[in-house]
Amino acid sequence: MTNLQKYNNVFIERFAVTEQDLNAALVYQSIPAWDSVGHMGLMAAIEEAFDIILDMDDILDFSSYQKGKEILVKYKIDF
Repeated sequence: MTNLQKYNNVFIERFAVTEQDLNAALVYQSIPAWDSVGHMGLMAAIEEAFDIILDMDDILDFSSYQKGKEILVKYKIDF
């Protein structure tokens, strides 16, 4: 499984969205499931999927599907 597939699967499983929903329009609070509680679940799932620990600043800055990919590059996760 590629990193992009792992990343997409986290969003699909956590938020019950389709692969077509994974685009620049998917931002924090743009869907009901991505509220503050959903955000923390997403962060935990991403940490588990990629075996990393996100810095608090990165958790707070993780405001969209696209921004998340940019943040993960800092952890040597390429897409």
